[in-house]
Amino acid sequence: MTPNAPRRRAATAALLLAAVTMLLTGLAPAAPALAEPPNEGSSSKLAQLRENLDSAAKGYLEAQATLEASQTRQKTLNADLALAEADLVGLKKLVAVYAAEAYKTSRLGTLSLMISGGTPGSLLERASAMDRLTERDQSRLAALTQRQREITDAKTQLEAEIKTEQAALADMEKRKKAAEKALQAVVGGGGTTGYINPNSALAKPAPRNSDGSWPKETCSIDDPTTSGCITPRTLWAMKQAKAAGFNHYVSCHRSGGDGEHPKGRACDFAAAVGGFENASASGANKTYGAELASFFIKNASRLGIMYVIWYCKIWVNGAWKSYSSAGSNCGDSPAGDHTNHVHVSVL
Repeated sequence: MTPNAPRRRAATAALLLAAVTMLLTGLAPAAPALAEPPNEGSSSKLAQLRENLDSAAKGYLEAQATLEASQTRQKTLNADLALAEADLVGLKKLVAVYAAEAYKTSRLGTLSLMISGGTPGSLLERASAMDRLTERDQSRLAALTQRQREITDAKTQLEAEIKTEQAALADMEKRKKAAEKALQAVVGGGGTTGYINPNSALAKPAPRNSDGSWPKETCSIDDPTTSGCITPRTLWAMKQAKAAGFNHYVSCHRSGGDGEHPKGRACDFAAAVGGFENASASGANKTYGAELASFFIKNASRLGIMYVIWYCKIWVNGAWKSYSSAGSNCGDSPAGDHTNHVHVSVL
């Protein structure tokens, strides 16, 4: 045995221990070949694809948010309308009671009261009583008129909300068709089937504006996966994935290239346990990637997901489409075809 053998064994054991520790804690090993983000490729074809997807998918999600906000408002207006109509029924009954009282007391006006005669005391008492009844009647009639106005206004608002909802739905459909057309023109984009697990965990919804729309965000938060920045919504989506048990290596911001990475609105999730590999995922790693893609698809409206790319397929506007980065066979370019990582773009 050479004098350096114990040192080599000790060094090997230390490296193995470090690797095991990093795997258990969800961190990627330090090997540059695995830790570096994948080169997804760059060409005019891909640039056009990403531009189309960014515009179409963003518009789709914004239209969807408008529709959801309109539906929520519609439910509120329906509830308000039901209450107003119930109040109206009650007030009509009260007015009918006071009308009957007026009839019984022969309140036909001042002249009728004077003609009916009686002592001065009884005359004043009847006049005072009539004033009180008249005041009550006027109060109830005023309330009735106000509720009638509220009902009319509520119905008008409801009709406006329905029109907004229909317009948003029509706009959504147009944007969806535009996105599909763009995909077909750039990458063939033919419809295809893809795995979606209906039992994927539900993510905690990302924050929205009070009206249900998505807040405008910039690359303003430190990216925990790189030295760059990401948007608050991107960080939220990444944390939700980790909370659901997806803890393989992740890389988000990239300073160069096109697409959402430089904007802090996209992350790449390695399929392999150790990080990004220059090989198509298989076995448990492929299952991991499919389940992760399914998680983001199921929670697209909750997290503001624009599109997901995984294993030569892209999910956008609620459907899977075929995806090829360079017209090669699926997997010839693991990074470009996204067979070694899941790409997620956030609104």
